[in-house]
Amino acid sequence: MKANNFIKKYLLLLARNRDPKAFAQIYDLYVDQIYRFIYFKIYEKDEAQDLTSEVFLKAWQYISEGNVVENLNALFYQIARNLVIDYYREKKNREMLVENEADFESIEAVDDSQLTKIELKIEADKVVDQLINLKDEYKEVVILRYVENFSVKEIAEIVGKKKGNVRIILFRALSALKDLMGEKNE
Repeated sequence: MKANNFIKKYLLLLARNRDPKAFAQIYDLYVDQIYRFIYFKIYEKDEAQDLTSEVFLKAWQYISEGNVVENLNALFYQIARNLVIDYYREKKNREMLVENEADFESIEAVDDSQLTKIELKIEADKVVDQLINLKDEYKEVVILRYVENFSVKEIAEIVGKKKGNVRIILFRALSALKDLMGEKNE
């Protein structure tokens, strides 16, 4: 993990000096997770791709201007988060549906049997279906924690809140998700 952080800092240093190859490597490290984050927030494939591109354009501009960046994760997710907020402001439509659930086929199964894989996919689909019913704040922390695997500290940096507040939001989000799942299963 430390080697990975060292590589990211080294690439960031090169990118700050306007090295496009270094930024291309940073892009390769982050593009999938930023796209996934945005997709889970807006559920539109084409729009998520466009916003992902915009995230990296804004990040390149920010970094190449020589601005100090302590945490690349926080930078990319803050930009992505702000772009999603802008997207919803422009659309003024917060009731967006999942268009393509086929992207969730890559769920790893605990057991190699096909039945176990199918059961896991069905359960994951149920959770994803309920994510759109959560408040935006709840949905965001759940995605960052359980899809992107960020620590509470990293999430706090991204959303601009204290770690204790993030823990409370995460607890409430999971409780709300559990309630929604209970309602669907009855």
